[in-house]
Amino acid sequence: MKNTVLQNKTIPPFRRIRFIARIRSLKKKEFGVLIGAQILMFSAIYAVNNFHPYFEELHFQRMETLPGRLLVYFLLGALVFQVCFLLFVAFLFVRYRPVTGVADDDLPTCTVIVPAYNEGSLVYDTLKSIAASDFPMDKMQVIAIDDGSTDDTWSWIERARNDIGHSITIWKQPENKGKRHALYHGFKTGNGEVFVTIDSDSVVKPDTLRNLVSPFAVNDNCGAVAGNVKVLNRNQGMIPRMLNVSFVFSFEFMRAAESSLGFVLCTPGALSAYRRDSVNNCLEEWMNQKFMGNYATIGEDRAMTNLILEQGRDVQFQRNAAVLTNTPVGFKTLHKMFTRWGRSNVRETLRMNRFMFTRFRENNRAGARFIFLHQWMKLILAYPLMILMLYFLLTHPLLYLSSALTGTFIFSSIQMLFFSRKYPVGDALWAYPYSVFYLFGLFWIFPFAIATVKNGGWLTR
Repeated sequence: MKNTVLQNKTIPPFRRIRFIARIRSLKKKEFGVLIGAQILMFSAIYAVNNFHPYFEELHFQRMETLPGRLLVYFLLGALVFQVCFLLFVAFLFVRYRPVTGVADDDLPTCTVIVPAYNEGSLVYDTLKSIAASDFPMDKMQVIAIDDGSTDDTWSWIERARNDIGHSITIWKQPENKGKRHALYHGFKTGNGEVFVTIDSDSVVKPDTLRNLVSPFAVNDNCGAVAGNVKVLNRNQGMIPRMLNVSFVFSFEFMRAAESSLGFVLCTPGALSAYRRDSVNNCLEEWMNQKFMGNYATIGEDRAMTNLILEQGRDVQFQRNAAVLTNTPVGFKTLHKMFTRWGRSNVRETLRMNRFMFTRFRENNRAGARFIFLHQWMKLILAYPLMILMLYFLLTHPLLYLSSALTGTFIFSSIQMLFFSRKYPVGDALWAYPYSVFYLFGLFWIFPFAIATVKNGGWLTR
């Protein structure tokens, strides 16, 4: 009987064994969270199926009043818009193809810029991974910048320069001025045709740089390329395990779809590449960017992407250019990181208004505007949805919990199935607890980011 199971063609034996091994490797607490989230979601579906007469009665009661009808129509309109958007993104994803790495002779020269602040030995690992890249050494310049660290980061940068045969230019800022200032120094002093930026807590694979800069060699209109960010410390707890699934969906699905239009909204700080003349066209404006009268100190990656999109350049995503980066392991650091990202998203979405409805590019304007409108929809609905959530939670808790968890289960299943296409099923299951965690623990972040958008603090430093 046992041999019959192992010979099942549906799930290869090695996949089955690997799945069991991953489940057994989980800590009891993590395993409990994983199972508990799925039980909660299945319970929600059971509640929807068995209490629907109550829901229907409540629905008709609400529909008898004009405000109730308007609310229902508003929510249905938002739902239809969201479904249309997801179908559009799915269509774009099917069309997406990464650019294959080009030959040495066709590669442009590049300057790799690594800004670091209080990263300690992590920056050494980053620089070592860059030096091990399958990229012509005579075409690559590396600049490591210590942004006024108060720990031993500078000594690790010096050690990397001594240990790595390839020449590394190093620079220490006398005081901490922020990541934007560090990158600005690299942009001003670098001599490559392409600038590559890599965070100092990240490591790249040997073929990453080649794949990252190859789109510039085959597309003259390519102004920037986003790398594929993956979680390096995914075995350090529940939060990195959950973020591992979220990152794959965000990059390999959403950014891949956006790349089909040449309209990736954000080139991540962990790994991005920019054409030199595209950067020079907007460098001073980027460096001196202000929001509500204050100099911008966050969102430098999204801001640079916006300025390059405004030039009519394509911004692409390379799924085959992977970078492994450290993510938060605790709730406090996680919500601060998400808050910073949320504020940057609000700022740059507002800023995009100045060019999105002009002839800012030759191709794919309609698709780009649809993606932009979806960004605005998230802004518009942030407070109404939170108010409705709190209202139904207080007045009809069963209705809220069952419907919210059912919707969460459906979306989590999409993420889980997408993730399990290429990665272990055991890891894919973390999509369920992450969605529950976000629903109850992180739902407030985006509305809070809107309310505090003027705050430019880095928060996690």
